[in-house]
Amino acid sequence: MLLLSIALPGCPVWAAQGDEQDIDPWEPMNRRIFSFNETLDDYVLLPAAKGYRYVMPDPAERGVTNFISNVYEFNSFFNSLLQGRPGNALQSAARFLVNTTVGLAGFIDVATPMGIEHSPADFGQTLYTWGVDSGPYLMLPVFGPHTVRSSAGYFVDTYTSIPGLLEDKEWAYLFWTVEAVDLRANLIKADELVTGDRYIFIRNAYLQRRQYFLTGEIQDSFTEQEKPEDYLEF
Repeated sequence: MLLLSIALPGCPVWAAQGDEQDIDPWEPMNRRIFSFNETLDDYVLLPAAKGYRYVMPDPAERGVTNFISNVYEFNSFFNSLLQGRPGNALQSAARFLVNTTVGLAGFIDVATPMGIEHSPADFGQTLYTWGVDSGPYLMLPVFGPHTVRSSAGYFVDTYTSIPGLLEDKEWAYLFWTVEAVDLRANLIKADELVTGDRYIFIRNAYLQRRQYFLTGEIQDSFTEQEKPEDYLEF
């Protein structure tokens, strides 16, 4: 569900490092959950995403993506404060205020052309800053690839976000449903880039993308037995 990791231009899906570690000790369980998620995606999420793309004009689709991103500036602001990054917190606050007002509730990204950079931060990153270990790789039902640390951060961010704080939970569930469909719609083309063992590809792409988000570095996520020559490089 989260092929988002393919957004690292110029980087191979794996990069060589000498030390191996058991990044996926729960692989048998994770693969079963992955199979369930793939079935759910095939029969529910992907058809919904294709229908969404069919009926939504491109400008409207970009507007929805911008709106969702703007909502989570709220989380970025508080997580940046918790991480001791007041400059990033100020940027997130400025983006939220500008895009919510001038940008019509965030449907138009006015802040970026104004030079107010996007500085995303989440609670998983906050836990990393506080020294909490990532724990093993974990495939969550419905919610896809995570680590133990990032999954804890994901749920904290979800329920402390603006939708999660609303008293009327129907609006929150509507927001999260649209968010899931919009994300999947944006990743339809990424499916074509997956090669080899789909589970391993998505696992390692997620872990590398997550490592890059936390540290700005790429680390190897394959064991020596999992490094086929035909894995995609881009």
